[in-house]
Amino acid sequence: MNIHLPSIGIGVGAVIAVVVIVFFMFGQGTEKANIQTPGAQSPGSGTSGQTAQLRLLVDNTSPILGSKNAPITMIEFGDYQCFYCNKFYHDTESDILKNYINTGKVRMVFKDFPIIGQDSVNAAHASHCAQEQGKFWEYHDTLYNNWSGENTGWASSSNLLKFAKQVGLDTTAFDQCMSKSKYISTVQGSLSNAKDLGLTGTPDFFIILPDHSVTKVVGAQPFEVFDNIFKSQQKP
Repeated sequence: MNIHLPSIGIGVGAVIAVVVIVFFMFGQGTEKANIQTPGAQSPGSGTSGQTAQLRLLVDNTSPILGSKNAPITMIEFGDYQCFYCNKFYHDTESDILKNYINTGKVRMVFKDFPIIGQDSVNAAHASHCAQEQGKFWEYHDTLYNNWSGENTGWASSSNLLKFAKQVGLDTTAFDQCMSKSKYISTVQGSLSNAKDLGLTGTPDFFIILPDHSVTKVVGAQPFEVFDNIFKSQQKP
């Protein structure tokens, strides 16, 4: 079952760069995105423009990976078919998980930016169907652990169903979810958020720090890049 989105003309790559941006203060409405931003202002205290910018990051996300009370939030925009997203998952994410997420210092969410092909859209939608049964991150990991190139067929509809069985999902419910395109608005919304942020490739990361600044990390950077950012916020 193909889950259709409008076609878009955005290239995929991993520009190696790290920039720090402080383009909004934190306003209201974060709970709907499964993120409660540390130090958030009271409702109505931010401008509408600031709130709109925040929502581009916190709407249409996955569930939180890690402690909901972690002081740092890392948001990844990714495509399950992306070579560099797969590289980040295998080369870097495990170290972040071990050193920061599992220790309660960082929480992570994933936002879909499916720009490579139809299988990217199908895989993104499948992850949300898995979350319907409480297994978003297990399915997310299974997708990357079965990655075998861009548009090579590894994320076909039949394989997505096979992966659902591997992670212990009710495959009948999963197949119905896929057939109904139940979460297409979430996938479409996340893609639109990425475009509105001016993103042109995957993966891209936005790290919301305790001092209310946002650090943007572009590309599949090594662990040391993220480690330095996280350490910069630790108290002596």
